[in-house]
Amino acid sequence: MRGLPAEARVLLACHVNPDGDALGSMLGVLLGLRRVAGELGIGHLAATFPGPMRLPAPFDTLPGAGLLVAEEDADPAPDAMLVFDVASIERLGGLADRLRAAPVGIVLDHHASNPGFGRINLVDPAAAATSVLSDGLLRRLGVPLDPEIAECLYVALATDTGSFKFASTTPAVHELAARLIATGIPVGEISRRLFDTRPIGAVRLFGVALARTVLEREGAGGLGFAWTYLTLDDLAAHDQPPSAVEALIDTVRSVAEADVACVVKPVRAGEWSVSLRSKGAVDVSAVAVALGGGGHRFAAGFSAGGTVADVIAAIRALLPAPARAPGNGQD
Repeated sequence: MRGLPAEARVLLACHVNPDGDALGSMLGVLLGLRRVAGELGIGHLAATFPGPMRLPAPFDTLPGAGLLVAEEDADPAPDAMLVFDVASIERLGGLADRLRAAPVGIVLDHHASNPGFGRINLVDPAAAATSVLSDGLLRRLGVPLDPEIAECLYVALATDTGSFKFASTTPAVHELAARLIATGIPVGEISRRLFDTRPIGAVRLFGVALARTVLEREGAGGLGFAWTYLTLDDLAAHDQPPSAVEALIDTVRSVAEADVACVVKPVRAGEWSVSLRSKGAVDVSAVAVALGGGGHRFAAGFSAGGTVADVIAAIRALLPAPARAPGNGQD
């Protein structure tokens, strides 16, 4: 970030339909860069993401959220562009060409499937969240943590570690969380907002999806495959946006008889967003990458067209084949 032209124009971006790690990592760096903009020679600083500028709860109250600009209002030719939590350049949508053209293009990410599409790639698949990379960048720039930056990075870290339940939760993760908490952020309030609050319509919508859950005991090579789906009609019946069901995958993942879990969520007619999870035996990122998406070994996703049956059939074909029963020696 040093050595930029005078009055440099810097644009930050994260992936379409941003989650807590994408938004928290980006906003944390946005707030940090605002603190040192003069020192770095930054004349214009903005942050955005592709698609409609609508932030799902609980991320709409993140510090710095009010500074976001719509994609169409973002700088068309920034001197430097930083992108956060973007596993493939396609996830930048209409912003991808700006990254390609930017003299300085920095990618901060922790997806193992990331091919390294930036001019500078700060990509670490071992990192529990992109916020780990964001924290490292801010420290290298000499930006001190304050409660606003810390809240953004904490939300990012907590969401991508499943409230510190996933295997990615290392001693270093807890050390980073401790530094963030030490700034005085209200951890209890943040955690309730992230994990324990949803409108009654969303609760009832979860009930619809859970009642619809299918368990294929022989799926995923006999390890079990649990899946469910929701439709646009389901969302409309309960007056909920698509973002209301992002956490549904965590409940489906809890099915004891299945290693692999899947939720197929509607985007628009004939278009779906698919979440995949594994408890450890199956690499679901390989499935997601084969279907045009990406992610981590135990958490991945992709976009798809067609019917729900088409989507599930495509996933099923890429999972380990069901174990064959012992033969009688005649085949």
